[in-house]
Amino acid sequence: MPTMPLRPLSPTEARVLGTLMEKARTVPDSYPLSLNAVVSGANQKTSREPLMQLSDAEAQEALDELKHLSLVVESSGGRTARYEHNFNRVLGVPDQSAVLLGLLMLRGPQTAGELRINSERWHRFADISSVEAFLDELQERSAEKGGPLVQKLPRAPGAREQRWAQLLCGPVDEAWLSAPPTAGTPPSSTAPSALSSRVDQLEAELATLRAQMDHLYQQLGLSRPGQE
Repeated sequence: MPTMPLRPLSPTEARVLGTLMEKARTVPDSYPLSLNAVVSGANQKTSREPLMQLSDAEAQEALDELKHLSLVVESSGGRTARYEHNFNRVLGVPDQSAVLLGLLMLRGPQTAGELRINSERWHRFADISSVEAFLDELQERSAEKGGPLVQKLPRAPGAREQRWAQLLCGPVDEAWLSAPPTAGTPPSSTAPSALSSRVDQLEAELATLRAQMDHLYQQLGLSRPGQE
């Protein structure tokens, strides 16, 4: 029976795993991802909270640890190693729940309304009630299946809605229990700005182009500029 990973994930491991889960849905033509694509996705300046600047070595270490937990699989064959997640099978959760957990790993605590908005490119939920139903299911997950995977946080001062946090990295940081949403988090009552959506789209297209260039260099037996 699927169970939780044997230990909590580190922030770096969660970022790398969430990146693989995101790109599998948003840029499927470039998936599985090379190490370069993983690093680029993990270090995005949008749709990430907090921002990170992972090195190739840090990302590779996280990938290796996730492989030990069976959460990541390395593709065989080819000159460049490629990686894909195995999240749903290991955790035993449906696609909709995996989407919500992936978003929580990449963006930190969010309200059900924010999760519905931010999941548009991953999966379209019918309404907020649908999102809340999957969150409730994840929070009430039985001990036999590994225990809860999310927690509903107390209402922050000045906030109208409660946020949800993932538990894949262990117990929720006490700072999240009373902290208001960060400045980079859109209010739950408003949609992301057109500019933010456009930036997300451009970054996804850039990741696709980079992956295609990597593939082309491999076929020609060449190294990318700046690499040995």
